[in-house]
Amino acid sequence: MMLLVADVHGAWARLRRVAAGGGPILVLGDLPNLIDYRTMDGLLVEVFGKGVVAEASHLRWSGDYEGARRVWRAATRGRGKEISARLGSLLREDYLAAAAALAGAEAYATYGNVDDPVLMAEVMGSAGIRFVDGEAVEIGGLRVGFAGGGIGPDPGAPGIVTEDEMGDKLSRIGAVDILCTHVAPAVGPLGYDVVAGSSKHSVAVLEYLMDQRPPFHYFGDVHQPQATAWRVGFTRCRNVGFFRSTGRAVRHG
Repeated sequence: MMLLVADVHGAWARLRRVAAGGGPILVLGDLPNLIDYRTMDGLLVEVFGKGVVAEASHLRWSGDYEGARRVWRAATRGRGKEISARLGSLLREDYLAAAAALAGAEAYATYGNVDDPVLMAEVMGSAGIRFVDGEAVEIGGLRVGFAGGGIGPDPGAPGIVTEDEMGDKLSRIGAVDILCTHVAPAVGPLGYDVVAGSSKHSVAVLEYLMDQRPPFHYFGDVHQPQATAWRVGFTRCRNVGFFRSTGRAVRHG
């Protein structure tokens, strides 16, 4: 039996409760809470303040990603080193909290679009949690592949990868019994967020599913999907987020 979660976004008490249930736990990215659009709190609010975050968020939700980037650039101007140091410190605190929540469990973690994979790998590794990306491991007699990262409108962000980079990771993984990613495959209902009114998905992941035909694919990223489960050829696909909201893990086996 495995337990899978994604989009933890700071829900450490809930993560601790699930991890204490026994069995391997697989965490599929987005551990820190950069911003909760429902409550307008999170690490970015701590760093930039509510006004800046609300303005940038409104522009993103309206589809004006360049406008949102202008807001961030203006808020960062002249404060780059200070902001980078502050955000890095807050992220480290969140990864330490995540590691404490997972302490004692057989835990595996990959990264999502809001994560810093280098910092996450460092903290998780120091805590005895297996950070996995672009590789397969054996868990409970099954070959499980992990490919981290999100694909979206924020190129250059630490947690964002290109389709080519995702394809390279998947090619290194090869055939598996279970594929775990943060991002959804390019299947309309799985990648479409009905609240945000936007779609996030990966063509490379879909091509992998059609080519390698793993029996199962688990992912997160889309908080309010049009569909949580879908079959792509031979593969059963399942969204295992939005853990910050649901507090529930998905059980495999």
